[in-house]
Amino acid sequence: MSPSFDIVIVGAGAAGLAAAAELGRAGRSVLVLEARARIGGRIWSLDEPGLPVAVELGAEFIHGRPAPTFSLLKKAGLAAVDSPRVRFVARDGRLEPRSDGPYTEIRRALKRELGALRSRDISVLALLERLRRQGLPEETAMFARRMVEGYEAADPARASARAIAEDWSAGADGHFRPAGGYGAMMRWLLGECEGTGVELRLGSVVRAVRWKRGSVEVAGSSRRARFQARAPRAIITLPLGVLQAPAGAPGAVRFTPALREKRQALEGLRCGAVVKAALRLRAAFWEDLDGGRYRDASFFHDPQAAFPTFWTALPERTPLMIAWAGGPKARRLARASDPEMRCEAVASLQSVFGARAQVARRLDAFRVHDWQRDPYARGAYSYVAVGGEGAREALAASLRGTLYFAGEAADFEGEHGTVAGALRSGKRAARQVIEDD
Repeated sequence: MSPSFDIVIVGAGAAGLAAAAELGRAGRSVLVLEARARIGGRIWSLDEPGLPVAVELGAEFIHGRPAPTFSLLKKAGLAAVDSPRVRFVARDGRLEPRSDGPYTEIRRALKRELGALRSRDISVLALLERLRRQGLPEETAMFARRMVEGYEAADPARASARAIAEDWSAGADGHFRPAGGYGAMMRWLLGECEGTGVELRLGSVVRAVRWKRGSVEVAGSSRRARFQARAPRAIITLPLGVLQAPAGAPGAVRFTPALREKRQALEGLRCGAVVKAALRLRAAFWEDLDGGRYRDASFFHDPQAAFPTFWTALPERTPLMIAWAGGPKARRLARASDPEMRCEAVASLQSVFGARAQVARRLDAFRVHDWQRDPYARGAYSYVAVGGEGAREALAASLRGTLYFAGEAADFEGEHGTVAGALRSGKRAARQVIEDD
């Protein structure tokens, strides 16, 4: 392995590849080190024979119309596929259409609270209790709590009410998937690096980063052999969970000197928990139930189930259901084996449709990934803890013109927790490197 480059990038997820493509176009020599045997990081697209869509075990949707994602799709010649949001929820043994009323109501309540929350932040749980005392219906409060747990993958007792109120007040226009899955976007980004000074090394686990102003040395192992690489600068795109990992934990990276300047930022953020599973069935049985009532449904919810949310591949019609557990429910699944998770997913889907679904008999294949147990992720995506205002900006700040930071947790322009945020942060870090040359 060549020992010296202009820049070393740690991580070949969306942020790392976006940074590499930008630097490659600028004529820099770049070494990208990726612990996994694949690119993408928390994007993990599986092309399964016989399915017209990619099975996404990681990021899947585009929320709203974020410029970084739509710009990349346009350059790559890929479409954004409009994903319908027709929802049903299980109540008292029946499936009923889910109303947008509670979401509208909680957004209005959060907007009213923003001024007070900017003066004094509290947890989402504490805020919901306060709003209930002020007359917020119990159903709306419970809806908000479940959404924080599921959609934000957060613990309501730890999540910042101010951050949630600001995010939800902004809203999002549209709900899409990238045509071909996020994997197609990542392959295009990698293709942009070809013919430039970018070198990608997969299966290269970084274990230590030694640095001082103007000098970085990374060390680790690749196929059981040790390696070292040097550069004047490095872009660190490690997930938040890895940056927060204690010394000696699986996947942890030791920085020397320690990142003391990042301590407050890392304390102000939390990494959400997600377990995601794909159930491939012999037929899309839900399309025929109750006279075709659910044929155009895209989401199904059973708040009491271990996996409380399922979605289909619409607008593609295929016998695929994605199971999702986020926040505390995902943490409760953390000790389960893959076979146990399969049982929980089957039981959860059965609870949505009842005994007539016969899910176990219809199941053809099952894939699951617990992002908490993934040593190179140690969680899903980030959220702001109580009192964590400014943590994202602080995490994104470079150190002594030598270490630069990117990834969804380091996006502070409204796209954190998403692929769009990772892309934006990667390009931002690359441009900072170029400006600092």
